[in-house]
Amino acid sequence: MEKRDYYEVLGVPRDADEAQLKTAYRKLAHQFHPDKNPGDAASEERFKEVSEAYAVLSDGEKRARYDRFGFAGGRGTPEDPFGFGAQGASINDIFGEIFGEMFGGAPGGGRRPRQRTRGNDFRYHLELSLEEAAFGVEKELEIPKTRRCEPCRGSGAKPGTAPKACPVCGGSGELRLTQGFFSIARTCHHCQGSGQVIPEKCPACAGAGAVREQARVLVKIPPGVDTGTRVRSAGDGEPSPTPGGQPGDLYVVIQIKDHSIFQRQGTELLCEVPISFVQAALGGTIDVPTLDGPHKLKLSAGTQTGATFKVKGKGVPVLQAGGRGDLHVVVVVETPTHLGREQKELLERFEALSGGETHPRSHGFWEKAAELWRDGKRKR
Repeated sequence: MEKRDYYEVLGVPRDADEAQLKTAYRKLAHQFHPDKNPGDAASEERFKEVSEAYAVLSDGEKRARYDRFGFAGGRGTPEDPFGFGAQGASINDIFGEIFGEMFGGAPGGGRRPRQRTRGNDFRYHLELSLEEAAFGVEKELEIPKTRRCEPCRGSGAKPGTAPKACPVCGGSGELRLTQGFFSIARTCHHCQGSGQVIPEKCPACAGAGAVREQARVLVKIPPGVDTGTRVRSAGDGEPSPTPGGQPGDLYVVIQIKDHSIFQRQGTELLCEVPISFVQAALGGTIDVPTLDGPHKLKLSAGTQTGATFKVKGKGVPVLQAGGRGDLHVVVVVETPTHLGREQKELLERFEALSGGETHPRSHGFWEKAAELWRDGKRKR
């Protein structure tokens, strides 16, 4: 079969850089890999063609010869101009990094040493009161964790027995696939890369080598956390599945409960305080609630509903920083209800003595309304 231009094979321009070549090759190699197309001879040939093109164009010297002389720049046969059939070892070196990224194995060479695996992180959702979130708190949490099974000492085998070498991979933990001029090492599917199988499983852990239990962990929540804040407790996650590996971390995700008095907006607090119309009219000093206890607040005479007062430094502490937000007090004038006869008489007398100066907003409103009605009559 007539050989195609290497740039055409990879679908890249002739000035493609190393990154473009690698991206194009990875995409095509993944598409036509024999493992994805078992028994498909056309895909296997296409895979070899793509691999050969990348091997040449990713090598500076070979690419220069190919750009200048085409296939004549090779030193092999017309069918194998760059001599890959006799250089399986070198092409394995070229593909090592890419196949390791794509398939988790190394083409050629010995088995990769197993790396120590870090344990999984654990997430715990914790509900706090506003006071706990504002000032910080220590919480003892119960979380499910795994520990080594003592009867089998973590081997997973029934006490008195031992794991055996995997019959599929011979204890290497890898299976090697050879395709023409290169080979790919993959994790053994039978033993999951451990190189061992357990003929008789430990009844205490069902062969897992570990058992599940409830563990108590003391976590310190800093002042100022809010809903969505994640507090990390290093090393309190799942233990590593491999000896010597690092445990995962515990992440405590905070959820703040609704408060009966305060509304929170970041580090600011909002509070509505009811006052009587006498307090609103005459002014004076009232107690308002804060997270630290009662606070004296001075009202001026004639305070209206909706008036807002700022109490500095009585909000929520700033997380991992100094200072606190403010408390915003909104007063609401409460209309009296369930009045007795004498109270009604006093209010009626007060109303009779009142005028525009006593209720300027009402007086001004009704003057505007009267003017509106007069204009309406004239237009009719």
